[in-house]
Amino acid sequence: MASSKPEEYNLIYWPGIPGRGEHIRLALEEAGAKYTDTAHTGGIDQVDAYVSGSVPDDGVNAPPFAPPILKHGSLVISQTSNILLYLGPRLGLVPDASKDPDGLYRVNALVLTAMDGLSDEPHDCHHPIATGLYYEDQKPESKRRAEDYVKNRLPKFLGYFERVLSSKAAGDGPWLHGGSLTYADLVLFQCVDGLRFMFRKAMAKAEREGKYAKVFGLYEAVKQRPRIKAYLESSRRQQYSMGIYRYYEELDIEP
Repeated sequence: MASSKPEEYNLIYWPGIPGRGEHIRLALEEAGAKYTDTAHTGGIDQVDAYVSGSVPDDGVNAPPFAPPILKHGSLVISQTSNILLYLGPRLGLVPDASKDPDGLYRVNALVLTAMDGLSDEPHDCHHPIATGLYYEDQKPESKRRAEDYVKNRLPKFLGYFERVLSSKAAGDGPWLHGGSLTYADLVLFQCVDGLRFMFRKAMAKAEREGKYAKVFGLYEAVKQRPRIKAYLESSRRQQYSMGIYRYYEELDIEP
């Protein structure tokens, strides 16, 4: 896609956790794009400035509510799925519009579903009452929420993506749509990776049983992509800690 915008992308996100910014990093890494990342440049002051509203109003971009934030030239946008919707065509991570003009929106629908059921819902397992409370303040509720999630919601979403991968629309190979890698595959990879960290017993059982072989096959295929493999082995890949995907032994339930 031709553009007069500068080549470099600027990702504005918290340091210390992969978080929702990781979906954007994976897309940029897979494409070999040039980007800066405040998580690695000591730029927490820049994140705070946007979140607190102290960045001057430029009359064009609405103030973002929270990171991840992408700055590209004069454009400033937020929301993970919205940023990916913007980056996908520019990074070559969506179907060729001349052959599949609506493919971008089909890919986006898959991303929104993954983010709902395999990212937002897991986050709510350790913060089911209020994000402003510590996990320790809502442990009984978290246990109940996690039990329901691994027994009911997790199989529902893994089963859905297994069905997508088995559909004619997925095409040949391990990918979700049209037989080619898209940013939806990278999002699903990151969700599965986070869930393998957070719900170790449930995900190990899901893989062992073989009902979601295509989902785990996609996960392995993404992990072996040359640029993704190099990224995962680098210091740029931050470790899971206290972000979306957290490990608490008492929530590590085998359904």
